[in-house]
Amino acid sequence: MLLGTLVGIALTAGWREMMRYRSMQRISKAVDIQLLCSLDRDDLRKLCGDKFPEWISFPTYEQVKWLNKALSKLWPFFAEPTTIVIKESVEPLLEEYRPPGISSLKLCKLTLGNVAPKIEGIRVQSLEEGQITMDIDFRWGGDPSIILSVETLVASLPIQLKDLQVFAVIRVIFQLAAERPCISAVVVALLSEVNTSKSLYFPGWNYPIFTVNYLCSIQPNPRIDYTLKAVGGSLTAVPGLSDMIDDTVNTIVTDKFQWPHRIIIPIGGIPVDTSELELKPQGRLSVTVVKANLLKNMEMIVKSDPYVVMYIRPIFKFKTKVANDNLNPVWNQTFELIVEDKETQALILEAFDKDITQDQRMGVAKLPLIELEPETPKEYELRLLPSLDMLKVKDK
Repeated sequence: MLLGTLVGIALTAGWREMMRYRSMQRISKAVDIQLLCSLDRDDLRKLCGDKFPEWISFPTYEQVKWLNKALSKLWPFFAEPTTIVIKESVEPLLEEYRPPGISSLKLCKLTLGNVAPKIEGIRVQSLEEGQITMDIDFRWGGDPSIILSVETLVASLPIQLKDLQVFAVIRVIFQLAAERPCISAVVVALLSEVNTSKSLYFPGWNYPIFTVNYLCSIQPNPRIDYTLKAVGGSLTAVPGLSDMIDDTVNTIVTDKFQWPHRIIIPIGGIPVDTSELELKPQGRLSVTVVKANLLKNMEMIVKSDPYVVMYIRPIFKFKTKVANDNLNPVWNQTFELIVEDKETQALILEAFDKDITQDQRMGVAKLPLIELEPETPKEYELRLLPSLDMLKVKDK
């Protein structure tokens, strides 16, 4: 009897000790896991050195496979009403942003096809009082049928947009309300790249230079890929037509839908004050275009006749005078531009060669406004590049 009691006491004490040890082990592992969760990729690289496992990932967006499955099922029902909304919204924009070389630009056919868009992920970017901000990684490689009716002084052609692909991060802001349906308005915009580069100098690149004086008082870019095909004709019938259509599409996306510009949609059918959600001017940017050096000659016999076009929003462009027959022009002209969001907007400067038929672009330069300080004049030398895409390569 006594022996059995002692054995029971020993077993109970051993079991309690084992449970205490396992509990301490679990607590220790939980602390270690919590510490690991607080580390980012750079911290882990410092700890692991060359042995850092490449399979470790830090996803910025949460995957939503269930939402893509639902979207693929619902797309046949969503496609037709979405087509009507897009057509009613895009047609006025085509007329508003129609380039001077085109007398009429209309959307004569639009169907969205059978392939649904895909959402790669969603993240909650910020939680402010009264708002929920979400970023949606949106991809679409669909099979739409899009035909534009284009009329110029030379010819009239239907132009088909083929092989359309859209890559964008869509920012959606929900303005919350105390009354049903609990959301008073929704803000939608395409996120743009925020460039915080401090140097605009490209050593060894033989491109011309702008000298510009500034006085300022005050996230990947969306990508739309497609090919153009003339229905029953050739694009070469109208010189520069493809470039004009590309510029129109890019201008509409940049000026109307790309952050900080946004679409505000009231919800609930009752009057809502959306003034706090609207984009407001932050200040004015004073720009003096001084001169350009070593411009590339775009002519065969005489010298080019350069001028500069600058803008923050493509719809509000400013132009210098034309410097006739000069590859080292001096302008010394000052312009004032409205700044709406210093953090995301940039000043674009394009040099053109004045021509009798169509002006040729000689190069482009970009200066992010985030680099400027209020009421602090700065002088920059900006090297002209053939395209802004080369700036993206440099930023990476």
